[in-house]
Amino acid sequence: MNRKKVLSVLAAGAMAVSMLAGTVYAEDAATDTAAADTAAAPAADEMVQSYLTGKQVPASYGRKRPLAIMMENTPDALPQYGIENADIVYEAMVEGSITRLMGIFENYQDVERIGTVRSCRPYYVYFAREFNAYYAHYGQVVYAVPILQLPTTCDIAGLPYGESGQDYTLNDGSSAFWRIDDRPAPHNVVTNYENIQNVVQQSGWSTDYASGYQGHYQFAPDGQEVNLENGQIAKTVLPGFTYNHARFDYHEDDKLYYRSEFGDPQIDGTTGNQLAYKNIIIQECPSQMFDDHYLWTDPTGAGQGGTGWFITNGRAEKITWQKENWSADDPVETTVSSVNLAFDVRECDFNVTRYYDADGNQITLNQGKTFVEIVRNQDDPLVVLSDDPSIDSSIIDSLG
Repeated sequence: MNRKKVLSVLAAGAMAVSMLAGTVYAEDAATDTAAADTAAAPAADEMVQSYLTGKQVPASYGRKRPLAIMMENTPDALPQYGIENADIVYEAMVEGSITRLMGIFENYQDVERIGTVRSCRPYYVYFAREFNAYYAHYGQVVYAVPILQLPTTCDIAGLPYGESGQDYTLNDGSSAFWRIDDRPAPHNVVTNYENIQNVVQQSGWSTDYASGYQGHYQFAPDGQEVNLENGQIAKTVLPGFTYNHARFDYHEDDKLYYRSEFGDPQIDGTTGNQLAYKNIIIQECPSQMFDDHYLWTDPTGAGQGGTGWFITNGRAEKITWQKENWSADDPVETTVSSVNLAFDVRECDFNVTRYYDADGNQITLNQGKTFVEIVRNQDDPLVVLSDDPSIDSSIIDSLG
């Protein structure tokens, strides 16, 4: 078995870029009014390059703002519904070492239901806003409230009020959600496209991407693929979560990574298909506790970014990451505080995260779906990239 190792030589050769021109600023990317510039909007049946997958898709959804939605990831909530339609999925640790998912959906018009939907943690709002997405959740920790209340956050809150003595209100998105009968509360909240769009319309938000938005990732051109020839072999990827023992297994036949957790393939409850991804990004972030219960993971790396891995087509390379145009001099929008920590929230905190190879070049993703694993810096020793497809997921229990 090969463990992680820093790469001294990375894939060479010029790779044409497909969708990056200029920069994306938070004040543009988070525009939430119906006054977005639509003068140059393409026809609905015109094919455009998806900002989420890099593939050619109809403009009818490829140039419409996506949905970012919180999804529970405990055994009681499995299988999730509609998650196969998410073009990008984030996973991060929350309290008690459990993980929670956030799916980012572009084409979900025909998905019967998406869920089950659970509560917000503040760092997920940062990730959602990088994609100029609406952010949907059912419940929230109090530390997320100042960020959710920002006028630039398009918040679809299923529980838009404080509980247990907490006095606050959020944008009312309660009409977007309903409970299903085939599993008990609180593991049974779902939503769909029609309900989400009704809240979007009622809230007066634009359905078009913000003027100036250029996308999050850089993708390989049509007909070309990124092969990290000098990268570390990565037939199996263990992102280091001891709770669910998440893993990805590479299939040579279709060049996709198939995801499993809790010892079984992770499937979509509607289609029955195992989840599979073309790209995996491991983004390591500093993390500490808000209090004795809730975790804070910093999506900006205190403005300095961090390190991680880019994995595709059976190989991996070490990367760094950085918030684009982040500045400590940027205006402060709000402040979050707890018994253990306090931090300012700046406009630039929501800027797009860029990923770079060892030579300082922005990485190029293969076209297709991407899974982003947000790993705490202290859990780096638990991340395993192996050339052995038979490796047991429980190996991480003895690491660190």
